[in-house]
Amino acid sequence: MAETSTGYIKHHLQNLQACSTEQGWQFNTAENPTLCSGSRLDAVNVDSLFFSILLGVIFLWIFRSAAKKATTGVPGKFQAFIELVIDFVDTNVRDTFHGKNKMIAPLGLTIFVWVYLMNLMDLIPVDWIPSLAHAAGIPFLKIVPSTDVNVTFAMSISVFILIIFYSLKIKGVKGFSKELLLNPFNHWAAIPVNLILEGAALLAKPISLSLRLFGNMYAGELIYILIALMGLYQLPLHFGWSLLHVLVTFLQAFIFMMLTVVYLSLAHEDH
Repeated sequence: MAETSTGYIKHHLQNLQACSTEQGWQFNTAENPTLCSGSRLDAVNVDSLFFSILLGVIFLWIFRSAAKKATTGVPGKFQAFIELVIDFVDTNVRDTFHGKNKMIAPLGLTIFVWVYLMNLMDLIPVDWIPSLAHAAGIPFLKIVPSTDVNVTFAMSISVFILIIFYSLKIKGVKGFSKELLLNPFNHWAAIPVNLILEGAALLAKPISLSLRLFGNMYAGELIYILIALMGLYQLPLHFGWSLLHVLVTFLQAFIFMMLTVVYLSLAHEDH
């Protein structure tokens, strides 16, 4: 593990990466941490990918188990909790989404729970799992996928693709083109200005969606790392920051879900 404060911080902010080299696929190592960094397009953040998939599987397993054990009588605590989460998401989706699409509520539930589970990983003390990984010979390990801008951008780009898809499906090519070319100034002479304004607003959606989640979670992780540098004196600060960060993890998952629903609601408006 790194000895200096600077080295400690850099180590905890470094992803376990794999990339293609002349010797085949290799991981970055403690001796060569920048092997897969830079502008390489073939580099893969293995830890972010692993924990994202793992948390997705856990989400599916939890909700599938609840569905299989669901009863029509008085629900148990587990079933009541799952129903509470579903009802919370469904209520917010109904209040926000005004189109007709049966996919939006399940999508909102998936985004909310999946992103929330990713964010909750930030509450695990920063040295616990990376220390176990180091003992197993893994030099780097980041366990919070939402602190990886590649993960947040991948999710926001997926939402962006859905926005374009439903805009074209509901409004048609002609309607979507008019929205970009004749809004806000409904005159052919203003088409270049409209295209710049509307194009910027359209592209800002996935960018802001991803950077908002990434920035908040990355900052939270960095504060945990700085607190960990205090040794045993970190315990009261870690506990206090965790109380606040529990709210942050929930809010960021909720905001990501709600903005997705709002953007898709706008895409379904055909007037």
